[in-house]
Amino acid sequence: MKNSLEHIRGMKVTVMGLGLNGGGIEAARFFAQRQARVTVTDLRSEEVLKPSIEALKDLPIRYVLGKHDPEDFESADLVVKNPAVRPDSPFLRMAKRVETDISLFLTFFSGPILAVTGSKGKSTTASALHFGLQGVYPNARLGGNITVSPLRFLEELDPKTPVVLELSSWQLADLPNPRILKPKVAIITCILPDHQDRYPNMETYVRDKEIIYRSQTKEDASLLHYDDPYGRRFLSTTPGTPYAVSVAPLPEGVWGAYLYDGKGVVVLPATKEEVVPEKVTLLGKHQKKNLLYAGLALKLLGIPTEIIRTRLAEFPGVEHRLEFCGEIDGVRFYNDSAATIPEATACGIESFDTPLRLITGGTDKNLDFRPLVPVITKTKGIYLLEGTGSDKLKRLLEEAGIRYEGPYPSLETAVREAFKQAKPSETILFSPGCTSFGMFLNEFDRGRKYKEIVSSLKARRVE
Repeated sequence: MKNSLEHIRGMKVTVMGLGLNGGGIEAARFFAQRQARVTVTDLRSEEVLKPSIEALKDLPIRYVLGKHDPEDFESADLVVKNPAVRPDSPFLRMAKRVETDISLFLTFFSGPILAVTGSKGKSTTASALHFGLQGVYPNARLGGNITVSPLRFLEELDPKTPVVLELSSWQLADLPNPRILKPKVAIITCILPDHQDRYPNMETYVRDKEIIYRSQTKEDASLLHYDDPYGRRFLSTTPGTPYAVSVAPLPEGVWGAYLYDGKGVVVLPATKEEVVPEKVTLLGKHQKKNLLYAGLALKLLGIPTEIIRTRLAEFPGVEHRLEFCGEIDGVRFYNDSAATIPEATACGIESFDTPLRLITGGTDKNLDFRPLVPVITKTKGIYLLEGTGSDKLKRLLEEAGIRYEGPYPSLETAVREAFKQAKPSETILFSPGCTSFGMFLNEFDRGRKYKEIVSSLKARRVE
């Protein structure tokens, strides 16, 4: 540990934003278990936050729900901010000190950090990297934006245990001292327009992503996307040693990894080896590229090539990312709820050779849906969910003369209609390309609801 945890006893700690995905829960538990005086405050109601409150029921925690009280911020020794809380909140300005679960973890942990960010692909890349590491380091851990707070496993680690952190742009921007993050390996999978409802422009969003490598040195590795302008910019600006990742062979003298003939190849000054085999569990070229980032990182960490190839071939994928969730009467169902931008939905469509029916749409993040239109014509049916994103997509589909069903007021209605029209050997893909505000708590809740609906359809068929 970098710093002792003994000073926590008796501290007055306010956790701002309990949330439903682990960060606020684990911060509250972390401090309450060490006898800090913990207040949790969240603008949402007790009813909405019930699962999180239930997880903390045995701990002495004070709750302020449905509002924020300035006194809880002004009198606190420390405020722990949830990533969903906007950084310009006036309550944060009242605090003496603001941290996050990520910054607290980095304060106390001195072992090797492997950090992953990007607009899309970061969860799969981080999870595949962790899965590969476990072939040599069984105790390697994974946390961050993947919905597992690293505070949960902090005291189980020794200084040699590698930890993979998936980090969103918000988590990177929230670091009170960015220099505290100095990853041995930093990965930016790709940059696409995202979160433009929260950022004033793309450049601000991109600068937050760059935080991941800013404190690296040449002894550290930066794995960056060669196939977009932002990635090439990162290759020239990182203080770490840069490595390029591409879907095509790299130019002479550019070290990194690329896809060729369905395989993932690493090319370094002293070696050229296949690290991702042609046959893997994951669907889609974009997912194989995510495996390529992991394969290159593992190779740079000295993991034997055969272990890399075996582990990446066996990697089962990540929940809500082109996740197979059942077959009914010859119709296969896939859950791609983590596709929260149009480009991700386009990649999902391209991953299938079978006739496809697409359930899509939701809330807009001030994004451009035009990249989806040329690909969406490959589907046999389009079923829209209600929402501001669907309203934008509807206009584009109508201009292009593309037929669609809906918009539907519920996911269950859309799934049942798609299934009613589907024929054996067809696939129903739920890939929203939007956020889930309004109809669902978040994309994870959305994906779970989809799987529950599919399970219900299957149960009725059995009856």
